[in-house]
Amino acid sequence: MTDMDTIPAPATETPPPANDVVAKQLPRWALIGLFLYASVFTLSYAKDFLVPIVLAYLLAMVFGPIRRFFDRRGVPSALTSLVIVLVLLVGFLSLLGALAVPVSGWMERAPQIQHDIQSKLSSISQTFSGVFDAASRLSELTTSHSAGVQQVEVNDTSYIANAALFAPAAMAQFVFTLILLLFLLASGDMFYEKLVNVLPTFGDKKRAMRIAHDIERKLSRYLLTITLINAGFGVAVAVLLWAVGMPSPIVFGVLAFLLNYVPYLGALAGIVVSMSVALVSFDGLRWSVVVGAIYVGLATVEGQLITPYFVGRSLRLNTVVVFIAVSFWAWLWSAVGMLVAVPLLVAINTFCEHIDGLSGLGKFLSERYSEQEIEEGAGP
Repeated sequence: MTDMDTIPAPATETPPPANDVVAKQLPRWALIGLFLYASVFTLSYAKDFLVPIVLAYLLAMVFGPIRRFFDRRGVPSALTSLVIVLVLLVGFLSLLGALAVPVSGWMERAPQIQHDIQSKLSSISQTFSGVFDAASRLSELTTSHSAGVQQVEVNDTSYIANAALFAPAAMAQFVFTLILLLFLLASGDMFYEKLVNVLPTFGDKKRAMRIAHDIERKLSRYLLTITLINAGFGVAVAVLLWAVGMPSPIVFGVLAFLLNYVPYLGALAGIVVSMSVALVSFDGLRWSVVVGAIYVGLATVEGQLITPYFVGRSLRLNTVVVFIAVSFWAWLWSAVGMLVAVPLLVAINTFCEHIDGLSGLGKFLSERYSEQEIEEGAGP
């Protein structure tokens, strides 16, 4: 026997069992799940504080290029910021004044309007009448059967009372948003300067500024374009509803302008409101269907032709992701969440375009075939 025979063969490393690999990866996924849960809980718990801050930062990004445009022409940032905030305040108060009286009247007459709609629908469809009969029986079960018992009607939970309770908090958040927006715009590019000073390398500084300015440019372009489109949509709704004899057509135009900021759900809400008012205002269902058809036709033209033409493909997003995002933020922050959902998606999509590790997420958020057009546009 030689010495070579006594030398043991080198041990080969065996791969760890699959169960060990899964066990090592579980803590990481558990931490990610806990982080997501904590983030959603924090966003929901602190929404009264976070909502005006998010709105102010989004508006600052939208109006940042305008403020910078006047800065280059020697206009002080404080003056430009004050004018922008005053214009927003006057516009908001104008919209509120146009809606206050008619909407308050509708809210006060909401039970009567509901009764009128039920009676008109129940006289036409047995299905609806069956539903309403079941509702009336349920109402009878909840009342006393004693003849001598006096019935007391409580009106403290009316729509007007709920709106009156909600109004001070909403107004306080709106004022806080405008004040914070004034400070953000008046500070100029202070936050960008701080960001550049914090980052270590020149390449990181350059990329950060490119991302910030690109987000500003796309958000400003998107929101200003959508605002002009919504204004035209509101005017068209008001004119056509006035032509068919709808009451308060200006109110429906303002509602269409505001609701159209919310993708999909806004148009659906406008259709339901306009058809409901038409059902109460006219005899029969014919004019209600006409009003609904007018709204649907205008919304289709706006959504399928006008918006895709004026909004660049790079700013258009995956429709399924947009619907999920609007639903999620509506659940989290109610009406304000629906308004900020799409601008936040635009900002996230723009950020992903500049980070190599997040390019896949950016392509997923974008509209179909948009990444191909972007690559062709960046080609030689």
